[in-house]
Amino acid sequence: MTSTANVPEMPRWRTDDLYASLSDPKLEQDLEGLRAEIAALETLLDDLEIRKDGPAATPKTLERVLDAMNTLSTHSAPIGAYLNAFFTTDSRDGLAQSRMAAFTTLTLPLGPLRSRLTAWLGGLSDAQLSSLLADSETARSHEHFLRRAVQLAHYQMSPPEEDLAARLRPSGAGGWSKLAGNVSSQLKGEFRGQRLPVTALRALASDADEAVRRDAFEAEIAAWKSSEVVFAAALNGVKGEEGTLARRRGFADAVAPSLLTHGIDRQTLDAMQGAVVRSFPNFRRYFAAKARALGKPKLDWWDILAPVGSSETEWTYGAGTEFVQRQFRGYSAQLGNFAAEAFEGEWVDAGPREGKRSGAFCMRWTRGKSRILMNHAPSLDSVSTLAHELGHGYHNARLAALEPLQRETPMTLAETASIFCETVVQNAALEGATGPERLSVLETSLMGHAQVVVDIHSRFLFERAVFERREGGDLNPNEFNDLMTWAQRETYGDALDTLHPYMWAVKPHYYSLAFYNYPYTFGLLFGLGLYAQYVAAREAGTQAEFQTRYDELLASTGRADPLTLAARFGIDLHASDFWEGSLDVIRRQIGAYEEAVG
Repeated sequence: MTSTANVPEMPRWRTDDLYASLSDPKLEQDLEGLRAEIAALETLLDDLEIRKDGPAATPKTLERVLDAMNTLSTHSAPIGAYLNAFFTTDSRDGLAQSRMAAFTTLTLPLGPLRSRLTAWLGGLSDAQLSSLLADSETARSHEHFLRRAVQLAHYQMSPPEEDLAARLRPSGAGGWSKLAGNVSSQLKGEFRGQRLPVTALRALASDADEAVRRDAFEAEIAAWKSSEVVFAAALNGVKGEEGTLARRRGFADAVAPSLLTHGIDRQTLDAMQGAVVRSFPNFRRYFAAKARALGKPKLDWWDILAPVGSSETEWTYGAGTEFVQRQFRGYSAQLGNFAAEAFEGEWVDAGPREGKRSGAFCMRWTRGKSRILMNHAPSLDSVSTLAHELGHGYHNARLAALEPLQRETPMTLAETASIFCETVVQNAALEGATGPERLSVLETSLMGHAQVVVDIHSRFLFERAVFERREGGDLNPNEFNDLMTWAQRETYGDALDTLHPYMWAVKPHYYSLAFYNYPYTFGLLFGLGLYAQYVAAREAGTQAEFQTRYDELLASTGRADPLTLAARFGIDLHASDFWEGSLDVIRRQIGAYEEAVG
Protein backbone atom coordinates (compact mmCIF):
# COMPACT_ATOMS: atom_id res chain seq x y z
CA MET A 1 0.00 0.00 0.00
CA THR A 2 1.16 3.53 -0.80
CA SER A 3 1.10 5.80 2.21
CA THR A 4 1.67 9.49 2.72
CA ALA A 5 3.49 8.72 5.96
CA ASN A 6 7.30 8.62 6.09
CA VAL A 7 7.56 10.04 2.57
CA PRO A 8 10.68 12.19 2.30
CA GLU A 9 10.09 15.89 1.71
CA MET A 10 10.31 16.67 -1.97
CA PRO A 11 11.60 19.91 -3.45
CA ARG A 12 9.48 23.03 -3.43
CA TRP A 13 9.84 25.73 -6.01
CA ARG A 14 11.97 28.76 -5.40
CA THR A 15 10.13 32.08 -5.11
CA ASP A 16 12.63 34.43 -3.48
CA ASP A 17 14.26 35.30 -6.79
CA LEU A 18 11.23 37.54 -7.40
CA TYR A 19 10.27 38.72 -3.90
CA ALA A 20 11.42 37.86 -0.39
CA SER A 21 7.88 37.12 0.80
CA LEU A 22 4.25 38.08 0.34
CA SER A 23 4.99 40.98 2.70
CA ASP A 24 8.04 42.21 0.78
CA PRO A 25 7.90 46.03 0.41
CA LYS A 26 9.20 45.61 -3.15
CA LEU A 27 6.04 43.63 -3.96
CA GLU A 28 3.94 46.49 -2.57
CA GLN A 29 5.95 48.96 -4.62
CA ASP A 30 5.51 46.95 -7.82
CA LEU A 31 1.77 46.59 -7.23
CA GLU A 32 1.45 50.34 -6.86
CA GLY A 33 3.53 50.81 -10.00
CA LEU A 34 1.23 48.41 -11.81
CA ARG A 35 -1.80 50.36 -10.64
CA ALA A 36 -0.35 53.55 -12.11
CA GLU A 37 0.58 51.76 -15.33
CA ILE A 38 -2.97 50.45 -15.78
CA ALA A 39 -4.36 53.95 -15.22
CA ALA A 40 -1.89 55.33 -17.76
CA LEU A 41 -2.95 52.72 -20.33
CA GLU A 42 -6.59 53.63 -19.81
CA THR A 43 -5.74 57.32 -20.30
CA LEU A 44 -3.79 56.49 -23.46
CA LEU A 45 -6.72 54.56 -24.95
CA ASP A 46 -9.05 57.45 -24.06
CA ASP A 47 -6.74 60.05 -25.58
CA LEU A 48 -6.31 58.05 -28.79
CA GLU A 49 -10.05 57.23 -28.90
CA ILE A 50 -9.40 53.49 -29.03
CA ARG A 51 -12.93 52.13 -29.29
CA LYS A 52 -15.28 50.51 -31.76
CA ASP A 53 -16.22 53.74 -33.52
CA GLY A 54 -12.85 55.44 -33.01
CA PRO A 55 -10.55 56.79 -35.70
CA ALA A 56 -8.84 54.24 -37.94
CA ALA A 57 -5.52 52.88 -36.72
CA THR A 58 -2.36 54.51 -38.02
CA PRO A 59 1.15 53.06 -37.71
CA LYS A 60 1.92 55.56 -34.93
CA THR A 61 -1.22 54.94 -32.84
CA LEU A 62 -0.96 51.18 -33.30
CA GLU A 63 2.67 51.14 -32.18
CA ARG A 64 1.91 53.25 -29.08
CA VAL A 65 -0.97 51.04 -28.02
CA LEU A 66 0.73 47.67 -28.66
CA ASP A 67 3.94 48.81 -26.98
CA ALA A 68 1.97 49.92 -23.91
CA MET A 69 0.04 46.62 -23.81
CA ASN A 70 3.21 44.57 -24.09
CA THR A 71 5.04 46.58 -21.44
CA LEU A 72 2.16 46.30 -18.99
CA SER A 73 1.91 42.53 -19.51
CA THR A 74 5.67 42.18 -19.03
CA HIS A 75 5.37 43.87 -15.65
CA SER A 76 2.15 42.24 -14.43
CA ALA A 77 2.78 38.60 -15.40
CA PRO A 78 5.59 37.88 -12.90
CA ILE A 79 3.56 39.41 -10.07
CA GLY A 80 0.59 37.20 -10.92
CA ALA A 81 2.83 34.13 -11.17
CA TYR A 82 4.43 34.90 -7.80
CA LEU A 83 1.07 35.16 -6.05
CA ASN A 84 -0.16 32.03 -7.82
CA ALA A 85 2.86 30.14 -6.49
CA PHE A 86 1.49 30.57 -2.96
CA PHE A 87 -2.20 30.46 -3.83
CA THR A 88 -1.96 27.01 -5.50
CA THR A 89 0.34 25.33 -2.99
CA ASP A 90 -1.59 26.21 0.17
CA SER A 91 -5.26 27.13 -0.10
CA ARG A 92 -5.27 27.74 3.67
CA ASP A 93 -2.79 30.62 3.35
CA GLY A 94 -5.00 33.61 4.15
CA LEU A 95 -2.43 36.17 3.07
CA ALA A 96 -1.97 34.48 -0.30
CA GLN A 97 -5.74 34.38 -0.77
CA SER A 98 -6.13 38.08 0.02
CA ARG A 99 -3.14 39.07 -2.12
CA MET A 100 -4.50 37.14 -5.09
CA ALA A 101 -7.94 38.68 -4.61
CA ALA A 102 -6.40 42.17 -4.50
CA PHE A 103 -4.34 41.47 -7.64
CA THR A 104 -7.45 40.23 -9.46
CA THR A 105 -9.27 43.45 -8.54
CA LEU A 106 -6.29 45.59 -9.51
CA THR A 107 -5.97 44.01 -12.96
CA LEU A 108 -9.72 43.93 -13.56
CA PRO A 109 -9.64 46.91 -15.98
CA LEU A 110 -7.33 44.99 -18.33
CA GLY A 111 -10.22 42.87 -19.63
CA PRO A 112 -12.35 45.84 -20.74
CA LEU A 113 -9.26 47.60 -22.15
CA ARG A 114 -8.39 44.52 -24.19
CA SER A 115 -11.99 44.37 -25.43
CA ARG A 116 -11.74 48.01 -26.52
CA LEU A 117 -8.56 47.25 -28.44
CA THR A 118 -10.20 44.26 -30.14
CA ALA A 119 -13.26 46.32 -31.10
CA TRP A 120 -11.03 49.08 -32.51
CA LEU A 121 -8.97 46.66 -34.59
CA GLY A 122 -12.15 44.91 -35.70
CA GLY A 123 -13.07 48.03 -37.63
CA LEU A 124 -10.10 47.64 -39.96
CA SER A 125 -10.95 46.92 -43.57
CA ASP A 126 -8.77 44.55 -45.57
CA ALA A 127 -7.21 47.54 -47.33
CA GLN A 128 -6.49 49.36 -44.05
CA LEU A 129 -4.91 46.26 -42.53
CA SER A 130 -2.76 45.72 -45.63
CA SER A 131 -1.63 49.35 -45.46
CA LEU A 132 -0.69 49.01 -41.77
CA LEU A 133 1.29 45.85 -42.48
CA ALA A 134 3.14 47.58 -45.31
CA ASP A 135 3.99 50.72 -43.31
CA SER A 136 4.68 49.42 -39.78
CA GLU A 137 7.25 46.92 -38.53
CA THR A 138 5.28 46.65 -35.29
CA ALA A 139 2.18 45.71 -37.27
CA ARG A 140 4.09 43.12 -39.30
CA SER A 141 5.55 41.50 -36.18
CA HIS A 142 2.04 41.37 -34.65
CA GLU A 143 0.22 40.33 -37.83
CA HIS A 144 -1.31 37.17 -36.38
CA PHE A 145 -2.51 39.09 -33.31
CA LEU A 146 -4.10 41.75 -35.54
CA ARG A 147 -5.86 39.23 -37.76
CA ARG A 148 -7.20 37.35 -34.73
CA ALA A 149 -8.47 40.62 -33.25
CA VAL A 150 -10.42 41.32 -36.45
CA GLN A 151 -11.87 37.81 -36.25
CA LEU A 152 -12.72 38.08 -32.54
CA ALA A 153 -14.39 41.45 -33.03
CA HIS A 154 -17.13 39.77 -35.08
CA TYR A 155 -18.27 38.05 -31.87
CA GLN A 156 -18.17 40.98 -29.49
CA MET A 157 -21.15 42.43 -27.69
CA SER A 158 -21.53 46.17 -27.47
CA PRO A 159 -18.63 47.93 -25.69
CA PRO A 160 -20.66 48.58 -22.50
CA GLU A 161 -21.74 44.93 -22.41
CA GLU A 162 -18.18 43.66 -22.88
CA ASP A 163 -16.99 46.02 -20.17
CA LEU A 164 -19.67 44.82 -17.77
CA ALA A 165 -19.01 41.13 -18.55
CA ALA A 166 -15.28 41.54 -17.87
CA ARG A 167 -15.88 43.38 -14.59
CA LEU A 168 -18.46 40.89 -13.36
CA ARG A 169 -16.40 37.79 -14.15
CA PRO A 170 -14.33 37.72 -10.90
CA SER A 171 -17.52 37.65 -8.84
CA GLY A 172 -19.33 35.40 -11.34
CA ALA A 173 -17.67 32.48 -13.11
CA GLY A 174 -14.29 33.43 -11.67
CA GLY A 175 -15.68 33.39 -8.13
CA TRP A 176 -17.37 30.02 -8.67
CA SER A 177 -14.13 28.62 -10.09
CA LYS A 178 -12.18 29.86 -7.08
CA LEU A 179 -14.72 28.31 -4.71
CA ALA A 180 -14.51 24.91 -6.43
CA GLY A 181 -10.71 25.01 -6.29
CA ASN A 182 -10.59 25.97 -2.63
CA VAL A 183 -13.10 23.33 -1.56
CA SER A 184 -11.44 20.53 -3.56
CA SER A 185 -7.98 21.39 -2.23
CA GLN A 186 -9.21 21.05 1.37
CA LEU A 187 -11.60 18.12 0.87
CA LYS A 188 -10.84 14.95 2.83
CA GLY A 189 -12.25 11.42 2.97
CA GLU A 190 -12.28 8.61 5.52
CA PHE A 191 -9.89 5.83 4.53
CA ARG A 192 -9.25 2.95 6.92
CA GLY A 193 -9.44 5.12 10.00
CA GLN A 194 -7.55 8.07 8.50
CA ARG A 195 -8.82 11.33 7.07
CA LEU A 196 -6.86 11.83 3.86
CA PRO A 197 -7.00 14.67 1.32
CA VAL A 198 -8.73 13.65 -1.91
CA THR A 199 -5.40 14.16 -3.69
CA ALA A 200 -3.94 11.40 -1.50
CA LEU A 201 -6.98 9.20 -2.06
CA ARG A 202 -6.69 9.62 -5.80
CA ALA A 203 -2.98 8.80 -5.61
CA LEU A 204 -3.95 5.40 -4.17
CA ALA A 205 -5.66 4.61 -7.49
CA SER A 206 -2.26 3.35 -8.69
CA ASP A 207 -1.67 1.05 -5.70
CA ALA A 208 -0.91 -2.58 -6.55
CA ASP A 209 -3.47 -3.87 -4.04
CA GLU A 210 -7.01 -3.87 -5.46
CA ALA A 211 -8.54 -3.69 -1.99
CA VAL A 212 -6.63 -0.47 -1.35
CA ARG A 213 -7.72 0.98 -4.69
CA ARG A 214 -11.35 0.04 -4.12
CA ASP A 215 -11.46 1.40 -0.56
CA ALA A 216 -9.76 4.62 -1.68
CA PHE A 217 -12.24 4.97 -4.55
CA GLU A 218 -15.20 4.54 -2.22
CA ALA A 219 -13.71 7.05 0.22
CA GLU A 220 -13.12 9.49 -2.62
CA ILE A 221 -16.70 9.14 -3.93
CA ALA A 222 -18.05 9.74 -0.42
CA ALA A 223 -15.87 12.84 -0.09
CA TRP A 224 -17.11 14.34 -3.36
CA LYS A 225 -20.69 13.48 -2.42
CA SER A 226 -20.31 15.33 0.88
CA SER A 227 -19.70 18.57 -1.05
CA GLU A 228 -21.73 17.85 -4.18
CA VAL A 229 -24.10 20.78 -3.60
CA VAL A 230 -21.18 23.21 -3.59
CA PHE A 231 -19.65 21.77 -6.76
CA ALA A 232 -23.02 21.68 -8.52
CA ALA A 233 -23.63 25.34 -7.66
CA ALA A 234 -20.16 26.24 -8.93
CA LEU A 235 -20.56 24.33 -12.20
CA ASN A 236 -24.02 25.79 -12.79
CA GLY A 237 -22.59 29.26 -12.22
CA VAL A 238 -19.64 28.79 -14.57
CA LYS A 239 -21.55 27.11 -17.40
CA GLY A 240 -24.55 29.39 -17.02
CA GLU A 241 -22.40 32.48 -17.52
CA GLU A 242 -20.40 30.98 -20.39
CA GLY A 243 -23.52 29.80 -22.21
CA THR A 244 -25.26 33.15 -21.83
CA LEU A 245 -22.25 35.06 -23.16
CA ALA A 246 -21.81 32.65 -26.10
CA ARG A 247 -25.40 33.21 -27.18
CA ARG A 248 -25.22 36.98 -26.69
CA ARG A 249 -22.02 37.15 -28.76
CA GLY A 250 -23.67 35.37 -31.65
CA PHE A 251 -21.92 31.99 -31.59
CA ALA A 252 -23.73 29.06 -33.19
CA ASP A 253 -23.34 26.84 -30.12
CA ALA A 254 -21.32 26.42 -26.95
CA VAL A 255 -18.46 24.68 -28.79
CA ALA A 256 -17.93 27.52 -31.29
CA PRO A 257 -16.22 29.98 -28.87
CA SER A 258 -13.72 27.26 -27.92
CA LEU A 259 -12.80 26.70 -31.57
CA LEU A 260 -11.95 30.38 -31.88
CA THR A 261 -10.05 30.34 -28.57
CA HIS A 262 -8.11 27.19 -29.46
CA GLY A 263 -7.30 28.38 -33.00
CA ILE A 264 -8.87 25.57 -35.01
CA ASP A 265 -11.95 25.23 -37.20
CA ARG A 266 -14.80 22.77 -36.89
CA GLN A 267 -13.50 20.73 -39.83
CA THR A 268 -10.31 20.04 -37.88
CA LEU A 269 -12.23 19.12 -34.74
CA ASP A 270 -14.58 16.82 -36.66
CA ALA A 271 -11.69 15.09 -38.47
CA MET A 272 -9.86 14.48 -35.20
CA GLN A 273 -12.88 13.35 -33.21
CA GLY A 274 -14.07 11.08 -36.00
CA ALA A 275 -10.73 9.29 -35.84
CA VAL A 276 -10.94 9.21 -32.04
CA VAL A 277 -14.35 7.52 -32.05
CA ARG A 278 -13.11 4.97 -34.57
CA SER A 279 -10.28 4.08 -32.18
CA PHE A 280 -12.56 3.17 -29.25
CA PRO A 281 -12.81 -0.55 -30.17
CA ASN A 282 -9.00 -0.68 -30.06
CA PHE A 283 -8.88 0.91 -26.63
CA ARG A 284 -11.55 -1.51 -25.42
CA ARG A 285 -9.19 -4.33 -26.45
CA TYR A 286 -6.56 -2.71 -24.22
CA PHE A 287 -9.01 -2.51 -21.30
CA ALA A 288 -9.96 -6.16 -21.82
CA ALA A 289 -6.30 -7.21 -21.86
CA LYS A 290 -5.66 -5.19 -18.70
CA ALA A 291 -8.59 -6.91 -17.00
CA ARG A 292 -7.05 -10.30 -17.92
CA ALA A 293 -3.71 -9.17 -16.50
CA LEU A 294 -5.44 -8.23 -13.26
CA GLY A 295 -7.36 -11.52 -13.18
CA LYS A 296 -10.79 -9.90 -13.59
CA PRO A 297 -13.54 -10.36 -16.19
CA LYS A 298 -13.87 -6.57 -16.49
CA LEU A 299 -12.22 -3.48 -15.10
CA ASP A 300 -13.78 -1.26 -12.49
CA TRP A 301 -13.03 2.45 -12.34
CA TRP A 302 -10.51 1.88 -9.55
CA ASP A 303 -8.52 -0.38 -11.91
CA ILE A 304 -7.93 2.18 -14.66
CA LEU A 305 -4.68 3.42 -13.12
CA ALA A 306 -3.69 0.10 -11.54
CA PRO A 307 -0.13 -1.06 -12.26
CA VAL A 308 0.36 -4.01 -14.59
CA GLY A 309 3.66 -5.77 -14.99
CA SER A 310 6.45 -4.93 -12.60
CA SER A 311 9.46 -2.70 -12.56
CA GLU A 312 12.71 -3.01 -10.70
CA THR A 313 13.21 0.71 -11.16
CA GLU A 314 12.39 2.74 -8.06
CA TRP A 315 10.86 5.88 -9.55
CA THR A 316 11.66 8.29 -6.75
CA TYR A 317 11.59 11.95 -7.63
CA GLY A 318 15.39 12.05 -7.70
CA ALA A 319 15.59 9.02 -9.99
CA GLY A 320 12.95 10.61 -12.21
CA THR A 321 14.87 13.87 -12.60
CA GLU A 322 18.05 12.00 -13.55
CA PHE A 323 16.20 9.87 -16.10
CA VAL A 324 14.40 12.83 -17.67
CA GLN A 325 17.56 14.89 -17.95
CA ARG A 326 19.48 12.00 -19.51
CA GLN A 327 16.77 11.31 -22.11
CA PHE A 328 16.34 14.98 -22.92
CA ARG A 329 20.07 15.21 -23.53
CA GLY A 330 19.79 12.21 -25.83
CA TYR A 331 17.42 14.26 -27.98
CA SER A 332 19.56 17.41 -27.93
CA ALA A 333 22.12 19.14 -25.74
CA GLN A 334 19.87 22.20 -25.66
CA LEU A 335 16.91 20.27 -24.21
CA GLY A 336 19.17 18.49 -21.70
CA ASN A 337 20.72 21.77 -20.57
CA PHE A 338 17.25 23.22 -20.16
CA ALA A 339 16.23 20.37 -17.81
CA ALA A 340 19.41 20.84 -15.81
CA GLU A 341 18.68 24.56 -15.47
CA ALA A 342 15.15 23.80 -14.24
CA PHE A 343 16.31 21.34 -11.58
CA GLU A 344 19.27 23.41 -10.43
CA GLY A 345 17.16 26.55 -10.37
CA GLU A 346 14.51 24.91 -8.15
CA TRP A 347 11.65 25.42 -10.57
CA VAL A 348 9.61 22.41 -9.40
CA ASP A 349 7.19 22.05 -6.48
CA ALA A 350 7.19 18.28 -6.54
CA GLY A 351 5.30 16.57 -3.73
CA PRO A 352 1.65 16.33 -2.61
CA ARG A 353 0.62 17.92 0.67
CA GLU A 354 -2.46 19.31 2.40
CA GLY A 355 -3.86 22.47 0.86
CA LYS A 356 -1.97 22.02 -2.40
CA ARG A 357 -4.03 21.78 -5.56
CA SER A 358 -4.09 18.47 -7.37
CA GLY A 359 -2.71 17.71 -10.83
CA ALA A 360 0.17 19.47 -12.50
CA PHE A 361 0.87 22.64 -14.47
CA CYS A 362 3.66 24.85 -15.74
CA MET A 363 3.53 28.66 -15.59
CA ARG A 364 5.81 31.35 -16.94
CA TRP A 365 7.87 32.94 -14.19
CA THR A 366 10.27 35.41 -15.72
CA ARG A 367 11.42 35.68 -19.33
CA GLY A 368 12.55 32.21 -20.39
CA LYS A 369 12.03 30.66 -16.95
CA SER A 370 9.05 28.75 -15.59
CA ARG A 371 7.68 27.15 -12.44
CA ILE A 372 6.22 23.63 -12.39
CA LEU A 373 3.69 22.20 -9.94
CA MET A 374 3.14 18.45 -9.72
CA ASN A 375 2.14 15.82 -7.15
CA HIS A 376 4.83 13.18 -7.58
CA ALA A 377 4.13 9.52 -6.80
CA PRO A 378 6.85 6.85 -7.20
CA SER A 379 5.84 5.77 -10.71
CA LEU A 380 6.89 6.13 -14.32
CA ASP A 381 3.59 7.94 -14.85
CA SER A 382 4.75 10.73 -12.54
CA VAL A 383 8.11 10.86 -14.31
CA SER A 384 6.20 11.26 -17.58
CA THR A 385 4.23 14.10 -15.99
CA LEU A 386 7.50 15.80 -15.05
CA ALA A 387 8.73 15.47 -18.63
CA HIS A 388 5.38 16.79 -19.89
CA GLU A 389 5.52 19.92 -17.73
CA LEU A 390 9.18 20.52 -18.58
CA GLY A 391 8.08 20.43 -22.22
CA HIS A 392 5.79 23.36 -21.47
CA GLY A 393 8.75 25.11 -19.85
CA TYR A 394 10.92 24.47 -22.91
CA HIS A 395 8.17 25.91 -25.08
CA ASN A 396 8.08 29.01 -22.85
CA ALA A 397 11.84 29.38 -23.28
CA ARG A 398 11.52 29.24 -27.08
CA LEU A 399 8.95 32.05 -26.91
CA ALA A 400 10.97 34.15 -24.47
CA ALA A 401 12.46 36.57 -27.01
CA LEU A 402 9.00 37.68 -28.16
CA GLU A 403 6.65 40.29 -26.78
CA PRO A 404 3.68 39.06 -24.70
CA LEU A 405 1.11 39.67 -27.47
CA GLN A 406 3.27 37.60 -29.83
CA ARG A 407 3.41 34.68 -27.38
CA GLU A 408 -0.33 34.08 -26.99
CA THR A 409 -0.55 30.39 -27.86
CA PRO A 410 -3.80 28.45 -28.25
CA MET A 411 -4.12 25.39 -26.06
CA THR A 412 -4.05 23.11 -29.08
CA LEU A 413 -0.46 24.18 -29.80
CA ALA A 414 0.44 24.67 -26.14
CA GLU A 415 0.49 20.88 -25.73
CA THR A 416 2.94 20.29 -28.61
CA ALA A 417 6.23 20.39 -26.71
CA SER A 418 4.81 18.72 -23.60
CA ILE A 419 3.53 15.68 -25.49
CA PHE A 420 6.75 15.49 -27.50
CA CYS A 421 8.91 15.50 -24.35
CA GLU A 422 6.67 12.96 -22.65
CA THR A 423 7.00 10.70 -25.69
CA VAL A 424 10.81 11.01 -25.59
CA VAL A 425 10.82 9.75 -22.00
CA GLN A 426 8.26 6.98 -22.44
CA ASN A 427 9.93 5.61 -25.57
CA ALA A 428 13.27 5.63 -23.79
CA ALA A 429 11.77 3.63 -20.93
CA LEU A 430 10.35 1.14 -23.43
CA GLU A 431 13.62 0.61 -25.32
CA GLY A 432 15.39 -2.44 -24.02
CA ALA A 433 12.67 -3.29 -21.51
CA THR A 434 11.67 -6.97 -21.51
CA GLY A 435 9.19 -9.22 -19.74
CA PRO A 436 7.26 -7.68 -16.83
CA GLU A 437 9.30 -4.44 -17.14
CA ARG A 438 8.21 -4.02 -20.76
CA LEU A 439 4.59 -4.68 -19.86
CA SER A 440 4.83 -2.08 -17.08
CA VAL A 441 6.16 0.57 -19.47
CA LEU A 442 3.54 -0.23 -22.10
CA GLU A 443 0.89 0.03 -19.41
CA THR A 444 2.12 3.48 -18.36
CA SER A 445 2.05 4.72 -21.94
CA LEU A 446 -1.36 3.27 -22.80
CA MET A 447 -2.85 4.37 -19.51
CA GLY A 448 -1.94 7.96 -20.38
CA HIS A 449 -3.14 7.64 -23.98
CA ALA A 450 -6.47 6.19 -22.81
CA GLN A 451 -6.96 9.19 -20.54
CA VAL A 452 -6.26 11.68 -23.31
CA VAL A 453 -8.22 9.92 -26.06
CA VAL A 454 -11.04 7.99 -24.36
CA ASP A 455 -11.61 9.85 -21.10
CA ILE A 456 -11.10 13.29 -22.65
CA HIS A 457 -13.81 12.51 -25.21
CA SER A 458 -16.17 11.60 -22.38
CA ARG A 459 -15.40 14.99 -20.83
CA PHE A 460 -16.19 16.71 -24.12
CA LEU A 461 -19.50 14.87 -24.46
CA PHE A 462 -20.37 15.67 -20.84
CA GLU A 463 -19.57 19.37 -21.14
CA ARG A 464 -21.47 19.77 -24.40
CA ALA A 465 -24.50 18.08 -22.82
CA VAL A 466 -24.25 20.29 -19.72
CA PHE A 467 -24.34 23.43 -21.87
CA GLU A 468 -27.43 22.14 -23.67
CA ARG A 469 -29.23 21.16 -20.47
CA ARG A 470 -28.14 24.29 -18.58
CA GLU A 471 -30.17 26.46 -20.97
CA GLY A 472 -33.27 25.09 -19.24
CA GLY A 473 -32.04 25.98 -15.74
CA ASP A 474 -29.78 24.70 -12.98
CA LEU A 475 -28.84 21.03 -12.84
CA ASN A 476 -28.78 19.21 -9.52
CA PRO A 477 -25.94 16.87 -8.46
CA ASN A 478 -27.83 13.75 -9.54
CA GLU A 479 -28.33 15.20 -13.02
CA PHE A 480 -24.61 15.98 -13.30
CA ASN A 481 -23.85 12.43 -12.14
CA ASP A 482 -26.21 10.93 -14.72
CA LEU A 483 -24.68 12.98 -17.55
CA MET A 484 -21.19 12.01 -16.41
CA THR A 485 -21.86 8.28 -16.35
CA TRP A 486 -23.71 8.53 -19.69
CA ALA A 487 -20.65 10.19 -21.27
CA GLN A 488 -18.33 7.56 -19.78
CA ARG A 489 -20.50 4.74 -21.10
CA GLU A 490 -20.48 6.35 -24.57
CA THR A 491 -16.69 6.23 -24.68
CA TYR A 492 -15.59 3.33 -22.46
CA GLY A 493 -18.49 1.19 -23.71
CA ASP A 494 -18.87 -2.06 -21.80
CA ALA A 495 -15.17 -2.20 -20.86
CA LEU A 496 -15.89 -1.02 -17.31
CA ASP A 497 -18.32 -2.19 -14.68
CA THR A 498 -18.05 0.61 -12.11
CA LEU A 499 -17.94 4.21 -13.37
CA HIS A 500 -17.03 7.51 -11.64
CA PRO A 501 -20.13 9.73 -11.40
CA TYR A 502 -18.25 12.64 -9.78
CA MET A 503 -15.55 13.25 -12.37
CA TRP A 504 -17.33 16.55 -13.07
CA ALA A 505 -16.29 17.62 -9.56
CA VAL A 506 -12.80 16.11 -9.78
CA LYS A 507 -11.56 17.91 -12.89
CA PRO A 508 -10.83 21.62 -12.30
CA HIS A 509 -10.87 22.26 -16.07
CA TYR A 510 -14.69 22.30 -16.08
CA TYR A 511 -14.57 25.36 -13.84
CA SER A 512 -12.19 27.41 -15.94
CA LEU A 513 -11.91 27.61 -19.72
CA ALA A 514 -14.81 26.12 -21.70
CA PHE A 515 -13.95 22.83 -23.42
CA TYR A 516 -10.57 22.65 -21.72
CA ASN A 517 -10.43 19.00 -22.88
CA TYR A 518 -10.19 18.20 -26.59
CA PRO A 519 -7.05 20.37 -27.07
CA TYR A 520 -5.23 17.70 -25.04
CA THR A 521 -6.26 15.10 -27.60
CA PHE A 522 -5.13 17.44 -30.37
CA GLY A 523 -1.82 17.93 -28.56
CA LEU A 524 -1.25 14.19 -28.10
CA LEU A 525 -1.98 13.26 -31.71
CA PHE A 526 -0.16 16.28 -33.16
CA GLY A 527 2.81 15.58 -30.89
CA LEU A 528 2.89 11.90 -31.87
CA GLY A 529 2.81 12.92 -35.53
CA LEU A 530 5.76 15.25 -35.06
CA TYR A 531 7.66 12.65 -33.05
CA ALA A 532 7.20 10.16 -35.91
CA GLN A 533 8.80 12.73 -38.24
CA TYR A 534 11.67 13.14 -35.75
CA VAL A 535 12.29 9.36 -35.74
CA ALA A 536 12.34 9.34 -39.55
CA ALA A 537 14.77 12.29 -39.55
CA ARG A 538 17.02 10.57 -37.01
CA GLU A 539 17.14 7.44 -39.15
CA ALA A 540 17.98 9.58 -42.19
CA GLY A 541 20.66 11.50 -40.30
CA THR A 542 18.79 14.81 -40.61
CA GLN A 543 17.73 15.21 -36.97
CA ALA A 544 19.58 18.53 -36.61
CA GLU A 545 17.47 20.00 -39.39
CA PHE A 546 14.30 18.65 -37.77
CA GLN A 547 15.28 20.08 -34.38
CA THR A 548 15.81 23.52 -35.90
CA ARG A 549 12.41 23.43 -37.63
CA TYR A 550 10.77 22.10 -34.47
CA ASP A 551 12.19 24.91 -32.33
CA GLU A 552 11.03 27.42 -34.95
CA LEU A 553 7.55 25.94 -34.75
CA LEU A 554 7.52 26.34 -30.95
CA ALA A 555 8.68 29.94 -31.31
CA SER A 556 5.85 30.63 -33.78
CA THR A 557 2.83 29.30 -31.89
CA GLY A 558 1.65 32.83 -31.05
CA ARG A 559 2.21 34.10 -34.57
CA ALA A 560 0.36 31.57 -36.75
CA ASP A 561 -2.61 29.24 -36.45
CA PRO A 562 -2.31 25.44 -36.05
CA LEU A 563 -3.40 24.74 -39.63
CA THR A 564 -0.60 26.95 -41.00
CA LEU A 565 2.10 25.62 -38.67
CA ALA A 566 1.13 22.00 -39.31
CA ALA A 567 1.41 22.59 -43.05
CA ARG A 568 5.10 23.45 -42.57
CA PHE A 569 5.58 19.79 -41.67
CA GLY A 570 3.38 18.53 -44.49
CA ILE A 571 0.45 17.88 -42.13
CA ASP A 572 -3.15 18.52 -43.23
CA LEU A 573 -5.29 18.82 -40.10
CA HIS A 574 -8.48 18.47 -42.14
CA ALA A 575 -7.45 15.03 -43.37
CA SER A 576 -8.48 12.03 -41.32
CA ASP A 577 -5.34 10.23 -42.54
CA PHE A 578 -3.12 12.32 -40.28
CA TRP A 579 -5.17 11.63 -37.16
CA GLU A 580 -5.49 7.94 -38.03
CA GLY A 581 -1.71 7.77 -38.51
CA SER A 582 -1.07 9.11 -35.01
CA LEU A 583 -3.65 6.72 -33.55
CA ASP A 584 -1.96 3.87 -35.43
CA VAL A 585 1.09 4.47 -33.20
CA ILE A 586 -1.16 3.78 -30.21
CA ARG A 587 -2.81 0.82 -31.93
CA ARG A 588 0.59 -0.81 -32.36
CA GLN A 589 1.27 -0.33 -28.66
CA ILE A 590 -2.08 -1.97 -27.87
CA GLY A 591 -1.09 -4.95 -30.03
CA ALA A 592 2.25 -5.23 -28.20
CA TYR A 593 0.43 -4.96 -24.87
CA GLU A 594 -2.01 -7.77 -25.77
CA GLU A 595 0.91 -9.95 -26.83
CA ALA A 596 2.74 -9.26 -23.57
CA VAL A 597 -0.34 -10.03 -21.46
CA GLY A 598 -1.13 -13.19 -23.43
